[in-house]
Amino acid sequence: PIDKISVPFTSPTGFNLNVSGRFVAGPVNGFGQLWQKIYWLQVNDPAITPEAAIQAVKDNFPSLQPSYNHFYPSPQGIKPGEIVLFDSFTPGGPVSSGVVVLYADERSFTFITPQGHPESGWITFTAARGEDGKTVIQLLGLARSNDFVYEAAFRLVGSKMQVRIWTSLLRSLAHHLGVRPDISVNQTCVDPGLQWSDLKNIWYNAQIRTLLYTPVHLMKKLTKQPR
Repeated sequence: PIDKISVPFTSPTGFNLNVSGRFVAGPVNGFGQLWQKIYWLQVNDPAITPEAAIQAVKDNFPSLQPSYNHFYPSPQGIKPGEIVLFDSFTPGGPVSSGVVVLYADERSFTFITPQGHPESGWITFTAARGEDGKTVIQLLGLARSNDFVYEAAFRLVGSKMQVRIWTSLLRSLAHHLGVRPDISVNQTCVDPGLQWSDLKNIWYNAQIRTLLYTPVHLMKKLTKQPR
């Protein structure tokens, strides 16, 4: 059980913002429409087992990201209860946040978001044998935007950017495994309504807080440089 998130480590270059002291936020805690997005990578090499595929994702998660995403897993790696911090650059500017590893085993793992993250929800990475005996890697996200600012951003560009991020990760994974990037995506709006009772979530908006902190961070870096 998680009360408030504690981050016992710092990333080498990241901001380390908007995670420590926050509560976790699942799909029922956000403001925007609830979306289920599923991504599949067909691994056309029967020698690659589901266990090997998931281990490749765990071991290489930061390097599989597109260049504008920087992820920093804890020293213990992707294990239940651990934190993965990230810094990302979006069309709206930088955002620093993270995710909590809610579950992990040899064939799957799940991230859940903290308050203020662009989304409220979770995403599960799974690998299994398909009917043809080949491994299928699946990413299943169930989440809604955390507040009304994020909801507007998602409707304009954020949702498409999110799809590009996860398809890029699967494409990089296919390259790492030495297979063809046979990727498919399915998007379903599970709940088109907005949760107006969660307007207050804007207080924790990680992007706004990151933008406010960035000048302070730059000044700290400048003052630490040798004369």
